[in-house]
Amino acid sequence: MPTISSMLVDLDDFIDSQYGARGTAARETFERGYEAFKLGAMLQEMRKENNMTQEQLAAKCGTTKTYISRIENNTSDIRLSTLMRIVWEGFGKRLTLTVDY
Repeated sequence: MPTISSMLVDLDDFIDSQYGARGTAARETFERGYEAFKLGAMLQEMRKENNMTQEQLAAKCGTTKTYISRIENNTSDIRLSTLMRIVWEGFGKRLTLTVDY
């Protein structure tokens, strides 16, 4: 019988097996979706760390609870200007972006 450690798979190897190697269409689609998911999760975590409801965050940055919910649940694209406004007005923080090569 296999042991648990012999059944473990490296995350990168698992993603390769499910979505293909980097550079393939399926993998690129997965990577783009994952980045959007991370953004929504990050905003939700920041909101909760600040003990704010979606309604409170929306009111601070001039949007709606529904829109905040859609961003957090990765069901809506977000414009960079809107993201900057949420981070600045909602959390009093500055947005910094990096580009990986």
